[in-house]
Amino acid sequence: MSQTASTWLVLVLAFLAANLPFLSQRLFGVLRLARGKSLPVRLAELVALYFVVGGIGLALENHAGQIAPQRWEFYAITGTLFLTFAFPGFVWRYLYRPRH
Repeated sequence: MSQTASTWLVLVLAFLAANLPFLSQRLFGVLRLARGKSLPVRLAELVALYFVVGGIGLALENHAGQIAPQRWEFYAITGTLFLTFAFPGFVWRYLYRPRH
């Protein structure tokens, strides 16, 4: 897989993973919770999915060549990008009110 394709793959996966907690009532899209998902559960799922997508990106980078060392700035930027990707799902779940 080329570097361009792996970059796009990680971006698309990040967008889908960031919206999954808000679009599904199941934990990680699989496990049904007895009382449904509250906002803290959705945010914890969002953090877990951030690390899953980061691990996939790390594996793709390792496959392409040497892994570049990252400092805190990298994680601050990717974390805020992940939160930005989650905005459409958050709006749909908590702010959107359909007209009657």
